Amino acid sequence: MGTMIQKHKLEEEDYRGERFKDWHCDVKGNNDLLVLSQPELIYNIHCEYLEAGADIIETNTFNATTIAMADYDMQSLSDDINREAARLAKQAAEKFSTPDKPRFVAGVLGPTNRTASISPDVNDPGKRNVSFDELVEAYSSSCHALIEGGSDLIMLETIFDTLNAKAAVFAVETVFDELGKRLPVMVSGTITDASGRTLSGQTAEAFYYSMRHVTPFSFGLNCALGPDLLRQYVDEVAGVAECLVSAHPNAGLPNEFGEYDMEGPEMAEHIGEWARSGLVNIVGGCCGSTPEHIRCIASAVEGVSPRALPELAPKMRLSGLEPFVH
Repeated sequence: MGTMIQKHKLEEEDYRGERFKDWHCDVKGNNDLLVLSQPELIYNIHCEYLEAGADIIETNTFNATTIAMADYDMQSLSDDINREAARLAKQAAEKFSTPDKPRFVAGVLGPTNRTASISPDVNDPGKRNVSFDELVEAYSSSCHALIEGGSDLIMLETIFDTLNAKAAVFAVETVFDELGKRLPVMVSGTITDASGRTLSGQTAEAFYYSMRHVTPFSFGLNCALGPDLLRQYVDEVAGVAECLVSAHPNAGLPNEFGEYDMEGPEMAEHIGEWARSGLVNIVGGCCGSTPEHIRCIASAVEGVSPRALPELAPKMRLSGLEPFVH
């Protein structure tokens, strides 16, 4: 979504639209706000990905929690943004759905711009800029609105702090209980660099063990790395996950201009190999991935059997930064 929005080279007045023309601070860069100020643009981007062959599209809500919206003093708009984002995505999905190929909307709960388990101050290891309860409150509000807008499933993505993710899961489960209905939940973490760990320090396997009690519909990895560098960590998850495995890597690593150079055919070649090797059930693209990338990926995995769920021996599976299996 961010890649496609950037192609439009929007200016401050474009982000503001008519409704926010007198907003008291700059809002350029608030991509989530565009569901209110430029809804047609967001709807058309959804349609481009669906036309390219996407089965699941994500709501434009990566930064739409009250916590992240505080950067623009727009906390009060969080629910409206989540609700409208889901409605726009659902409208596009219904347009392209057929009995043979239904399309689904993933209501996205992003990682926020705070970390519950890491200090923002190197001189004060105990300092925190957000609490677990604050995260739960923010995620609960967003989840309610995403469901009201018509989301088919809930996706916790680009998770770099497991404690944030646990707050999100607690919030989602609470909302499900309140509404008396459940949606499938996708969990997707991010390996931040070649260390093979999340920002809060866990390996991919340890991260899965920290979250497996959620019994997610799917568990996987996205962002940070291109498919060439992410493969070994997807393989690691595929060997231990008792649910479906998802992966949507970046289109390579960004160049010196912050742009992504990996073209669709090259990206699809990597992901096609993942599929043929039985590592994945759901694939896609993150940063730098255009509809053309999705078209190539969809073609590369067409007709390939999805990963079979492994039969794992009953064991105690725990984790800190590393997995502990006994």
